[in-house]
Amino acid sequence: MPEMLVIESLRAGYGEAVVLPQLSLTLDRGEGLALLGRNGTGKTTLINSIVGVTRRFAGRILLEGKDITRLRADQRAREGIGWVPQERNIFASLTVEENMTAVAQPGPWTIDRVYAMFPRLAERRTNFGNQLSGGEQQMLAIGRALALNPKLLLLDEPLEGLAPIIVEELVAALRGILRSEGTCAIIVEQNPKKILGLAGRAVILERGAIVHAASSDALKDDQVLLDRYLGVSGGG
Repeated sequence: MPEMLVIESLRAGYGEAVVLPQLSLTLDRGEGLALLGRNGTGKTTLINSIVGVTRRFAGRILLEGKDITRLRADQRAREGIGWVPQERNIFASLTVEENMTAVAQPGPWTIDRVYAMFPRLAERRTNFGNQLSGGEQQMLAIGRALALNPKLLLLDEPLEGLAPIIVEELVAALRGILRSEGTCAIIVEQNPKKILGLAGRAVILERGAIVHAASSDALKDDQVLLDRYLGVSGGG
């Protein structure tokens, strides 16, 4: 069986600017990957390149063995790319339920199942997107991505700027999605404390290149590397 995601010698960026000079990465089925690095190291650009919203200069991207390199972002979504961007991008003028039904595709993740994972959304199913708190909007962004029944889930800083109690709730939900559901996912974070316990493998980016790859457990215990590339403690 082919890997879920294969990135081969990807050179990508914005306009004439190259952010990822030559990046290669593979992700197995059911694998969770923590994508770490300081600001400006290329994490979001890598996610955006998988989604299809950057400029590709060279290389290719395969999803379950299918070359999706030349597909538009909407076509990649239909092929199984679920995306939760930093901006969340929920539909402000649609209700919670309409946000999900507008993109839902057949599969194990039904709207009711999303509500079971995020009871707050069930309580607010008739509220419009712009009537939700920041944490509720993030839950909706994740729920909407799940309603697509994606093969690969991409989460870009999903915990950023949220209250600690909401972070705990989202971390518990993400743990359930990644572990019990066996969903293949890439989670972007600056702070390894938050996500090394969720993903089995971790890579660190520096200047658009992978400078370290290891199991999450091994990286969590390597304080020298954490200090060198991230400047924060890996504990917690």
